[in-house]
Amino acid sequence: MAALSLKPQEIPLESPDSRWMFEPSPVKPFVATPAAITAFGIEAILACLRELQQKARQFQGLDYLQVFENRATSGRLWFIEDGPGGAITALLPSDY
Repeated sequence: MAALSLKPQEIPLESPDSRWMFEPSPVKPFVATPAAITAFGIEAILACLRELQQKARQFQGLDYLQVFENRATSGRLWFIEDGPGGAITALLPSDY
């Protein structure tokens, strides 16, 4: 499993735009692209999602885009939470 670390988000945690909770639901599913699963493995992806959920609870929300990095390879894993009717997606930057 890749050792991934969460990079600081680009906007301040106190910003009104920092409101996303990364909590999947029936109307907001969690999905991962095949490339992300191949690159990092589902266990690492789920561990990152749990870290985001914990941090979102701690700060009452995060930016919609969160980035994890494997410092050994500089590989990046993005998490994007879409608005209403969307999904929470784990993907590689090249998937975007």
